[in-house]
Order: sequence, then structure tokens, then C-alpha cells
Amino acid sequence: MEHMNLDDKICYCYHVPLRKLVSYARREKLQRASQMSQCLGAGTGCGWCIPILKRIFDQSIAERIANSTVETDMVPMTPEEYEAARSSYLKSTDKNTF
Repeated sequence: MEHMNLDDKICYCYHVPLRKLVSYARREKLQRASQMSQCLGAGTGCGWCIPILKRIFDQSIAERIANSTVETDMVPMTPEEYEAARSSYLKSTDKNTF
């Protein structure tokens, strides 16, 4: 089974290659998969490439975590601050959603 090359198009609507998408995800340190669309409009045409864009995003997150020198930099607060913030959140009526 042959894998795609970095120069193969992922987004056919806007002619965006895999190399461009991978580089973009790594360089920009995206927070959400939907931000992949900021790379030359990928995923905003027919939508066919969206599952692949999500995979590229997930891989970039996994690489970032694996290459992180300090895992705790993902949550910029002390454990006590985190616990207090969570307690306040649980008591509030304003809940986060995905």
C-alpha cells in the first residue's frame, strides 16, 4: 500500500498540498481543527478533505505534546489555582460546551 506524498493535494477545491497543511499546523500551533481552514481556505469548499484536516491537526497536537519539554506548560496555573477555578466553574450556571 502506497502512502500519499507531501506534495499530493489534500484540498482539491483550493489545491492545498499535504506539505502546506502539515507545515501550517506545526508552525501555527493551532488550538482547534477548524483553524486548518485558515491555510489557503482548505476545507471550506466541498468539505471532502475535512476528515484529513482533522487528522493533520490531531497529529500536530500529538507531536507538540510529545516534544514538550515541560508537560505542565499545558495548564498555566498551580494545582491549587486549578482546583479553585474548577470549583467555581462547577457552582456556576455558565458551562463550557464543545
